[in-house]
Amino acid sequence: MIEVTHLTKHYGSNAAVDDLSFTVEKGQIYGFLGPNGAGKSTTMNILTGYIAPTSGEVVIDGHNILEEPEEARKCIGYLPEIPPVYPDMTVLEYLQFAAELKKISKSEREAMILEVMQTTGLMEMQGRLIRNLSKGYRQRTGLAQAVLGYPDIIILDEPMVGLDPKQIIEIRELIKSLGQKHTVILSSHILSEISAICDHIMIIAHGKLVASDTPENLMNLMRGSGSLELTIRAKEADARRMLSSLPGVQSLDVKDSAEAGSCDVLIKTEADNDLREMIFYMCAQEKKAILRMQHTHVSLEDIFLELTEDHPAEQKPKKKRRFGFGGKTAKQDVDDGEFSADSNENMDETAGKWNGDADDGAGADGSGNAAGGGYGTEGTPELKNHSGAADPQEGEE
Repeated sequence: MIEVTHLTKHYGSNAAVDDLSFTVEKGQIYGFLGPNGAGKSTTMNILTGYIAPTSGEVVIDGHNILEEPEEARKCIGYLPEIPPVYPDMTVLEYLQFAAELKKISKSEREAMILEVMQTTGLMEMQGRLIRNLSKGYRQRTGLAQAVLGYPDIIILDEPMVGLDPKQIIEIRELIKSLGQKHTVILSSHILSEISAICDHIMIIAHGKLVASDTPENLMNLMRGSGSLELTIRAKEADARRMLSSLPGVQSLDVKDSAEAGSCDVLIKTEADNDLREMIFYMCAQEKKAILRMQHTHVSLEDIFLELTEDHPAEQKPKKKRRFGFGGKTAKQDVDDGEFSADSNENMDETAGKWNGDADDGAGADGSGNAAGGGYGTEGTPELKNHSGAADPQEGEE
């Protein structure tokens, strides 16, 4: 369904996505897992055609997202992290509006909207204003918009952020039901949700794909590998001498314990290698008392942390900005992005350029932000919804 090849996205010198390649098969729920800032949302924005990659190729059901954007987007239903809903519309009005934008035929529109509302549990809320809905129902409304038209692929960016436990369970079950008819790609940094929902997990760290497999295979990858924690009444050298001869030990860490005359030991073992009985008899023979012994297996969280920590983010020096206060002098350097002024007069002049001017299309607040998200661009038309607000979201106030 989706083929991503050598995908790269740079913001200045920062690589948000770095040579990413993967394939999404039909009829499965894929979990896109990674820490905050890993590049999940950027990748999803590229998959949906919202932003263009710096390099690489994305093919959706045989359609290149750059060469055939309309055909590719017809295959996708997208729910961003913040649902793109209009607060002054009712749920039904919003879905009718979304259906019209998706060019769903009038003969099918009413029946499809009713079915989607039933699927997402919105039937009782169809006449309510979106501004009066809870966050969970707003999320459902955004999800209903994504499902409209029954696209083959549904992409959900952090769909459970900010929801309470009851809402999370409801959305989780809803996503599972969608997975029976659609290919679903779900991004999250919540491990429990990914493992409970997804058939396949892709782990991304610092823009790179570091693992891609089923949850079971990821667990089998390190199944049996675990750690054994001990507190032994012995000197550090004696404990190291005894335990280093054990078979199947991957690593051995011995250090002084908070308990006098004892040491703490951390042993990492190979697959299916339980050393507890052997250690017991060894310590008994050496007359070294075992004060504590705890055996743990590697979890999905451990795998995630190990995979993401192996790819540290590149630290780059930050450039300083000098603003010319306190008698200091400075220059405006276009290449480096540095800015300052030699006097208060220059500061005022430059501030005017940053803030925009009413004659150059700035907003009424003088911030330089033209209606619809512009930044002082001359001739930018104002976009108003039926509430009269310059921004559709402003009607909520």
